[in-house]
Amino acid sequence: MPDSKTKRVLLYRLGSLGDHLIAIPCYRQARRAFPNAEMRLLTNIPVAAKAAAAEAVLGNSGLVDGFETYVVGERSPLALLKLMWRIRRYGADTMVYLAGPRGMKAAERDRAFFRLCGIKRIIGLPLTEDEQKNRLLRTEADGKPLYEAEADRLARCVAAELGDPVTSDPANFAPGLTAAERAEADALLAPLAGRSFFAFSIGTKSQANHWGLDRWTSFFRQWASEHPESGLVVLGAPNEAAESEEVAAAWREGAGGKALNLCGASSPRVSAAVMERARMFFGHDSGPGHLAASVATPVMSIFSSRNVPGQWYPFGRHVRVLQHWVSCGACGLEVCTVEGKRCILSISVDEALAAARTHLMDTAILERRP
Repeated sequence: MPDSKTKRVLLYRLGSLGDHLIAIPCYRQARRAFPNAEMRLLTNIPVAAKAAAAEAVLGNSGLVDGFETYVVGERSPLALLKLMWRIRRYGADTMVYLAGPRGMKAAERDRAFFRLCGIKRIIGLPLTEDEQKNRLLRTEADGKPLYEAEADRLARCVAAELGDPVTSDPANFAPGLTAAERAEADALLAPLAGRSFFAFSIGTKSQANHWGLDRWTSFFRQWASEHPESGLVVLGAPNEAAESEEVAAAWREGAGGKALNLCGASSPRVSAAVMERARMFFGHDSGPGHLAASVATPVMSIFSSRNVPGQWYPFGRHVRVLQHWVSCGACGLEVCTVEGKRCILSISVDEALAAARTHLMDTAILERRP
């Protein structure tokens, strides 16, 4: 039953774009559980950034009413006291804890800190080994394991007190795009003059997750020749514009068609509105893949094996992840030098093209089903 008496709720979730996108079902369920409460999100600001990733993802969605932020790495006693004072001033008596698994000691430490902040009820704190881990779902015939998605682990932690966030329903991942955001996307896409298009982002925070600029240019040169009627829209941060332009140039070479480089030209939410109109999105294990999945666009992502299979896959039947599991998998490395990124670089351009052709056909069949 919804709790209509609780007046202030503090959500707690750290991370980048993808971290918040997979938590949207839990944010939405918290809103359902506390329909009359003011709801703020406590999150982090990366050291070199001016705003939290959560604000870029959720800013106009209506899922939260505001943000409490702090800079990553601020662990001085004075900084913690200031944060504690801000939380106490807000006056939340309930917290929905959605932080990633960092071990039992960290969970106990967080509980003690938020109790000192005056929060009496903490929902979702992972205080068992099972809640701290993504469950093994099955092992494939080739020996590749498949683990519970992080969105499902979060949902499992809060379900007993909030109700089930229902991560099986694509609507619960929707970012709640506005008419203004969609209109801005239409303006950016105007040079395509109504032509269908594919979307791509080369972005990834980890060297270990990057498939390689040479592979992407080769892939899109061939893909363009197979889809000359379509254009390509490249999305990303301003510092990704140069690499992205090489991919756009490969598309023009392959089909002589339109390729728009929109790196730095739009906010994440407007980028989602652009992706919403795409035939398919291509990219790495990174936030843009989750952004495309959240608007139900077919996604094909190429993954390394730095994380266990399944944990960070974008959600939905419209998602295809190409990932080779290797003996050194789940290394967690940001930079791979010793093994030379043998997991992701063992994926050939021909294999990726074959997977993309199959996925495009499969998703077209899904769209025709009643």
